[in-house]
Amino acid sequence: MGAKGEAYAKQFQAKAEEAAATVEKLSDADWRKTTAAEKWTVAATAHHIARSFEPITGMIQGLAAGRTLPHFTPQMLDEMNAQHAKEFAGCSKAETLALHRKGATATADVLRGLSDAELAKSGTVFAGVPPMSAEDVIKRALLGHIDEHFGSIRKTVSG
Repeated sequence: MGAKGEAYAKQFQAKAEEAAATVEKLSDADWRKTTAAEKWTVAATAHHIARSFEPITGMIQGLAAGRTLPHFTPQMLDEMNAQHAKEFAGCSKAETLALHRKGATATADVLRGLSDAELAKSGTVFAGVPPMSAEDVIKRALLGHIDEHFGSIRKTVSG
């Protein structure tokens, strides 16, 4: 729909493809290493990104549609992430890559369909945190999230 949505979709797809390529190249030993930043296994960190696409896309769609998002705090997110890291510490690369690719495709399709006006709509994402626009969530929670966690994975396996 909008030029910005298309541009974000392309940018997101490029980052998602680069992340998938990183996962594909990891050895079994790398997959079991613990990241310095998150203190999670590389497996759990990669799975965390793959699993995050769907809920983050839901937030973006909610903001773009002008809906009020459910009550959610940064502390709730931290607790969910810690539990996820425990549950998926030993997940498989194949499972993670399948989830990653499915989520990335669906997310890019949603981004591509957003108008500039929808991207500008804002609301509360986290209780107690200033409102964010749909575009802010794309920049921080999609693009920045991939950069942050895959940067951590790359640092862990190269050092």
